[in-house]
Amino acid sequence: MNPQFEFLQQQTRRQFLRGAGQFSLGAIALQALLQGRSSASVDSAMPFAARSSPAAPKVKRVIYLHMSGGPPHLDIFDYKPELVKRNGQDAPDQFVKGKTFAFTNGTPKLMGTPRTFTQHGDGGIWMSDAIPNFHGVANEMCVIKSMFTEQFNHAPAELLLFTGSARQGRPSMGSWVTYGLGSENDNLPGFVVLISSGVQPSGGQSCWGTGFIPSVFQGVQCRSKGDPVLYVSDPPGMDRQLRRTTLDALRDLNLEQADALGHQETQTRIAQYELAFRMQASVPEVMDISRESKQTLEDYGTVPGESSFANNCLLARRLLEQDVRFVHLFDWGWDFHGTNGNEDIRDGLTQKMQRTDKPVAALIRDLKQRGLLEDTLIVWGGEFGRTPFREGRTSGSAILGRDHFPDAFSLFLAGGGVKGGTSYGETDDLGFSVATGKVHVHDLQATILHLLGLDHERLTYRFQGRDFRLTDVHGKVIQDILA
Repeated sequence: MNPQFEFLQQQTRRQFLRGAGQFSLGAIALQALLQGRSSASVDSAMPFAARSSPAAPKVKRVIYLHMSGGPPHLDIFDYKPELVKRNGQDAPDQFVKGKTFAFTNGTPKLMGTPRTFTQHGDGGIWMSDAIPNFHGVANEMCVIKSMFTEQFNHAPAELLLFTGSARQGRPSMGSWVTYGLGSENDNLPGFVVLISSGVQPSGGQSCWGTGFIPSVFQGVQCRSKGDPVLYVSDPPGMDRQLRRTTLDALRDLNLEQADALGHQETQTRIAQYELAFRMQASVPEVMDISRESKQTLEDYGTVPGESSFANNCLLARRLLEQDVRFVHLFDWGWDFHGTNGNEDIRDGLTQKMQRTDKPVAALIRDLKQRGLLEDTLIVWGGEFGRTPFREGRTSGSAILGRDHFPDAFSLFLAGGGVKGGTSYGETDDLGFSVATGKVHVHDLQATILHLLGLDHERLTYRFQGRDFRLTDVHGKVIQDILA
């Protein structure tokens, strides 16, 4: 790395102007050495190289299953008998007065769940009839019922959850992980993204982007139908040898530029080209689920050649087997406002869960059977929850829907390092606020990094004169859920 360029890149505008008349190459080099390097100590020529965790990790890999839109947690995990008893009554003023909701004004009507709840697993986790396949894996799950966030619109809530900031421009969680730990497979990315339901998350590609850290650590979006990665195949008229010759010429040109300018993104470009070349041989094989047994395909509910959440869950397991470190699945369609039948918390939720809880349960069982669950962390959840009252626009409709709700929601973790068969935290009797065990999204981020052996306060990257981290200046590890 060119020390002059590195120093200038780290300078704020104010620092640059203040010292503009005092620059010399010697002073720049000295100050660059004193700036302090980022904790991952990444070799820009080998950015994918595997790096050891600072602490003993509980898990080696993560699958994050994001239900984009905000699942109705009160109809899935958070059973509120008192809310059911008071169904149709006006929401108490102390819970709604002075608060802003996305689509609800005035005094809304309380809405108890129409779902039937029962307890499952050794820990008696409350689950509704909407998630019958989760019932069978309750002993592997740790349900957190006390999550909260500050954001009540989709895009900023997803950005806060996955980048630590409600604004664009920060590195994503998967990028921080691969920046800190590198990749265990030379022929595949360390961070892979899969999208189902045909729609990207509201937060867009920033949910797996790199912000200001080298772009080599961004998530690689793969597809379960057609070419797994866009443009990774050779175009007509180019064979593999010609591709190799072309890349060699590009590498030589990029090396000349790197020597002259010392820009880290030039090294990133070289590494990305080389990875893409290796991916041409490895990606088609790992993404071909037709190689799986008939029983496995039936367990997940997959159809080879199609694009679906079920296919993506099976692909996630195949990617983990190839030592991909972070796999992020996004599934759109969880915005249960009640504006149409698909958003009804009765039949609409049943239909959505029929397409999703079966493959998730199959993934948990499959990983356990293969001995991978003990060092894999699975996270399932949305960016926020849903209100304990009817959504304002649809309050007079026969379709039951709920508004966005950041003050309390549920998600679950499963796998290595967490206590299976347990629930953590509680909301109040009507589900308006967290009563015990509050968990902010920064706490979740800190815990995920901790399980990977990373300290969220020390995994930093210096940019514009400041050390940035995923959890910003917040976050604490949720010690009580750790095994």
